[in-house]
Amino acid sequence: MVKGIKFIKNLIITVTVLTLILMVYGFYSVPDELYGVSGEDVGVNSIFSISCPENETSFRRSKAGRYQVNVSLLGAIPIKASSLTVSERYYVVPSGEIFGLRLFTDGIVIVKTESVDTPEGMISPAEKAGLRSGDIIRTLDGRTLVSSSELSAILAAGENKTYSLEFIRDGKRYTTQLTTLYSTTEGKYKAGLWIRDSAAGIGTMTFYEPSCGLFAGLGHGVCDVDTGELLPLSQGDIVGAQIAGCYKGQNGKAGELCGTFTSKVNGALLANHSKGVFGLLTKYDRKEKAIPIAMNYEVKTGKAQIISTVDGEGPKYYDIEITKISLNSSDNKNMVIKVTDEELIAKTGGIVQGMSGSPIIQQGMLVGAVTHVLINEPTKGYGIFARSMMETARETLNNSMSEAS
Repeated sequence: MVKGIKFIKNLIITVTVLTLILMVYGFYSVPDELYGVSGEDVGVNSIFSISCPENETSFRRSKAGRYQVNVSLLGAIPIKASSLTVSERYYVVPSGEIFGLRLFTDGIVIVKTESVDTPEGMISPAEKAGLRSGDIIRTLDGRTLVSSSELSAILAAGENKTYSLEFIRDGKRYTTQLTTLYSTTEGKYKAGLWIRDSAAGIGTMTFYEPSCGLFAGLGHGVCDVDTGELLPLSQGDIVGAQIAGCYKGQNGKAGELCGTFTSKVNGALLANHSKGVFGLLTKYDRKEKAIPIAMNYEVKTGKAQIISTVDGEGPKYYDIEITKISLNSSDNKNMVIKVTDEELIAKTGGIVQGMSGSPIIQQGMLVGAVTHVLINEPTKGYGIFARSMMETARETLNNSMSEAS
């Protein structure tokens, strides 16, 4: 009898101590911010469970939203309170196709300013007006400008004339007075401006949504080659492209895919964003198999693959490794990747210009897109989360529909 009582007593003490240890472990190991996917099981691990006082229905059917939940041990012993964010799961078709991009700016971009050799000496009319590279000219004497050739023709026709000019800098509108000056060497009046109204190049499509043709590509925005500023989109399209060759990447010098445009227009651009280019395809396969986009927290370091077009054979899978993940990064450098595929290294030297947008696949999910190469290590580069691109694509489409209505 005494031995039995002692055994029970020791058992109670052991269970109590173990329970306390698990409670402390749960309090510190279960994060204050939990994440889940609508229609999928939401939990922490096998010994801890969550419940929601606001909504006692199964979290397997929880709608997207934010919940305050209670975490408990074995569903009985309260541990802590946490916040749960439930998000919608997106499904898209990963691409890897190369495409040609033609973009026309919303306004005239100032590439740089220069001085004019006037009879009074070297003077910069643009600088006197307070203009600088990266500014976007919108109107001249109240007239909305649509092309750089239009602006050049107006300024060349004037003689020592002062114009009222409206421009945008850092998202804010400004007005100034611009006076052209006579160039003694060229024999005409000049404003001292180098300007641009369009851009073109090739890139890789990351994915499209089979329900509506919404697409995303590049994983970064199209920036002016001289100013480095994101080009404001007025209109643009994507066209077919063919790979003509490749300059292999080397330490200290980025490689580049060389391509030619075809006459086939495949879609219209809706936005040029820091996270990529987005738009709508005109023709696409609605029956193509879609795969899930990974939540940011589902992306892991380790083996993965990219889909890229680097020759005339079309999109192919190549092996890579995700070596680092930055969940809190606000730019398009959410992960560091390394090319491990010997075939791709032999063809391109690693990551080259034109591969931007190549989808990154891991465990059957689209986790990201290639964005940049490390100049001194061409086999390494950065990637952006696919989830981030998809959210921006959806926002772009919604804004476009609102403007149209």
